[in-house]
Amino acid sequence: MFAISIDGPAGAGKSSVAKAAAKELGFTYVDTGAIYRAIALYMLEKGVDLEDPAAVTAELTGVEVSLEYGEFGQRTLLGGRNVSEEIRTQEVSMATSKWVAHIPEVREFLVGIQRGLARKSNVIMDGRDIGTVILPDAQLKVFLTASAEERARRRTRQLEEAGEPADFQQVLKEVVQRDKQDAAQLDLLPEDGVVLDSTGLSFRQVVERLTAMARERMGNEGGGKG
Repeated sequence: MFAISIDGPAGAGKSSVAKAAAKELGFTYVDTGAIYRAIALYMLEKGVDLEDPAAVTAELTGVEVSLEYGEFGQRTLLGGRNVSEEIRTQEVSMATSKWVAHIPEVREFLVGIQRGLARKSNVIMDGRDIGTVILPDAQLKVFLTASAEERARRRTRQLEEAGEPADFQQVLKEVVQRDKQDAAQLDLLPEDGVVLDSTGLSFRQVVERLTAMARERMGNEGGGKG
């Protein structure tokens, strides 16, 4: 199997780019961030104190999260319920980044799920520590980034298109704050990773660069669709 890992800061477009590239390459797209978000949503709905790692860890046994693939792409299921839209709110995003994603037990809980998906088919997986921890043997490891201002503009536009009020300066402040929270993870660029800076590039250009790198690496490795 051939695996592509995509790491990088929040708002760099990892999920959108990975999803489009997966479709062109015939790969399975795995949005690991959606799984983290589903856990955060579960904890919020349960009223768990997210500032208490022990309390969050104790509730993990009740979490049933899975990814479902169909004609319309990936759906995130929590206890069998489709929460694909609910996990994209600002509240869930901040809860995921500020607390849930930093708890070692949560990360360990998800490793098996993520690696299992990569054993079943050719995958593009984006999220946290994908190239360094989850898929250290991935044949192509990409670190997708963009300036904080560029990422804030994209996030503001995304919120506005979803009908949510958004202020650019506030979104930029949140992007910078999240970068500080994620600093430890963002320093973990795999030694054999490739940096792809999307600042100033169109979405199409980023996808084309990623798929070109993948096809070149697959040719060298003798890989292909699966």
